[in-house]
Amino acid sequence: MGKFWSLLFLCVTIFGVGMFIYGPAVGVWLPENVGAETAYSIDHLFKFILVLTGVVFIGTEVTLFYFLWRYDGKSNKQPAKFSHGSHTLEICWTIVPAATLLFIAIYQMNTWAEAKMRTPMASGHDIPYSVEVTGRQFEWRLRYPGEDGILGTKDDLFDVNELHVPVGEEVLVSLKSADVLHSFFLPNLRVKQDAVPGMKIPVWFRAMKEGEYDIPCAELCGWGHYKMKGRLVVESRTAYEKYLADLKARQNAVSPPGAAQQTAQSQSGPVPSVAAQPNGGAATSAETNASLAKTNE
Repeated sequence: MGKFWSLLFLCVTIFGVGMFIYGPAVGVWLPENVGAETAYSIDHLFKFILVLTGVVFIGTEVTLFYFLWRYDGKSNKQPAKFSHGSHTLEICWTIVPAATLLFIAIYQMNTWAEAKMRTPMASGHDIPYSVEVTGRQFEWRLRYPGEDGILGTKDDLFDVNELHVPVGEEVLVSLKSADVLHSFFLPNLRVKQDAVPGMKIPVWFRAMKEGEYDIPCAELCGWGHYKMKGRLVVESRTAYEKYLADLKARQNAVSPPGAAQQTAQSQSGPVPSVAAQPNGGAATSAETNASLAKTNE
């Protein structure tokens, strides 16, 4: 019976490793990568670390199986022998993991810098913000710069949960939170950044394939966390400009240009609750536009 548990232990290991091989073979793996070079670098790091830790895992599990099988209590009648340890071995299994971790830390530095430190540049200067994204229980509020290309002015455009970006172009996001901690997650672009109350955090990416992708919140942010899900629309430059023009027309249809901003600046009451907007949908009234503007202040 003792041998049975050894074999069962080995089967669990084989099954686990087999799943990691079977998943990619049948396409059940990471979300489709539609990002630029940095997104592929992140995938490369993920696979490299997975293989590295996988080799250590397999070696450890095979060794454990061998000892379980070789020194089974029912078949091995010799008394156990205990040693008082080996300083040489202890030094080795301390230095080797430490050196491995140091190597990984250095190996990923360039990818980290590209994803978190090197803001996209144009003509030697940081590119302007493409959109401001504000996490709020339980939706993503969006503010695009108007014709002047500057966020925070009277011609800003507002929307909720549907982020449009042009394909193949750098997008710089100003990420904020209006209440609690959220996490802005674009799985298809390998982008993930916490939205922290009181902070304005730059996030950048470049989408290389047109389509619609998810924007979930990856941080438990309250009872309605499960439904905090936006949509990223990657489209041609022409379609993107048409979307902004339509958004401006809808906004001007319910309030004169700049009225939303002016109304927001004159308001002093609290931000409306989610319950006051049961559909959690797009801005369709002057009041909603004013609320969006105030929240994005």
